[in-house]
Amino acid sequence: MTSSNNDFVGVLEADLNGQDLRIGVVQARFNEDHCVALTNACINELIALGVNQANIKLVTVSGALEIPFALQKLVETGEFDGLVALGAVIRGETYHFELVSNESAAGITRISLDSGLPIANGILTCDTDEQAHARVQVKGAECAHAVIEMANLTLALTPDFDVEINSSEEK
Repeated sequence: MTSSNNDFVGVLEADLNGQDLRIGVVQARFNEDHCVALTNACINELIALGVNQANIKLVTVSGALEIPFALQKLVETGEFDGLVALGAVIRGETYHFELVSNESAAGITRISLDSGLPIANGILTCDTDEQAHARVQVKGAECAHAVIEMANLTLALTPDFDVEINSSEEK
């Protein structure tokens, strides 16, 4: 009988319990129908996974390039366990699609790594409106799963710095 490595090491399993988590959601308004559908799917799934509706804050911005700035401001508040970025970039006839897609993703990644706060990237990059429409429900729910899992992982891996006071030092 063969053993897997999991038999010999401690495994930190995925935790999709959203209870007590505080989640910020930044949604672009450009391509609004897709973005609203993404947001609805994400928030509905967050609630289904136990996040209290009062612990979800939604911020909207004009487009995908503005999302990283709003995320940075939410990080600075120190009020959130995880963030979600939601938007839809639909290919056009110019290089603008690549610029917006690449720069928004790079900004999101940089903010997450620099801050240590998990951010689920739910900015759709699609060739057509039809492709975006087909993906919004699944992608919104996937982002809810990702942010809860990563927020719980972050909390599980954060050292507990409670310090006991030595009673013998008291006079």
